[in-house]
Amino acid sequence: MTMNANDILTRLRYALDIKDAEMVEIFALGGIETTKAEVQDMLSKSKNSPDGAAADEEYVKMIDNKTLESFLNGCVTLKRGPQEETPETVKNQFLMRDDNRNMNNILLKKLKIALSLTSEEMIDILHDAGVTVSKSELSAVLRKEGHRNYKECGDRYARNFLKGLAHIYRA
Repeated sequence: MTMNANDILTRLRYALDIKDAEMVEIFALGGIETTKAEVQDMLSKSKNSPDGAAADEEYVKMIDNKTLESFLNGCVTLKRGPQEETPETVKNQFLMRDDNRNMNNILLKKLKIALSLTSEEMIDILHDAGVTVSKSELSAVLRKEGHRNYKECGDRYARNFLKGLAHIYRA
């Protein structure tokens, strides 16, 4: 089962033990105005689909990758403080992903920045969750898309990274 943006947001919220009010604040820092009720809808699965069957994949309020990335940007701002405005940072401030492709690489990059993690710490977090990854494999996942050594991050790594974060932040 592939993770969608709502799944990632739900797992991230759990892993970092973020309360609803903090989520509203983080979205605001990322440039999206929302309410506690809207956040709860983003995190809550629908009870039933229109045909009466259980809807495991459907959330009350589905979000797209831009919304998830805005939340991740808000996390970076919350944890690291706002960036100084220079012409270079204003140019690089735009979202990295504007379609519905895999967000896992961006998730790992932004969490690495927000939580000030080293590559070794990220490898340890994955190891705690039962995944062995080499430094070069992690480096490939953290590279810019289009780089010759870029590798797309699978759901397994992203899911286990969030699981490993939960071990640390919820212990």
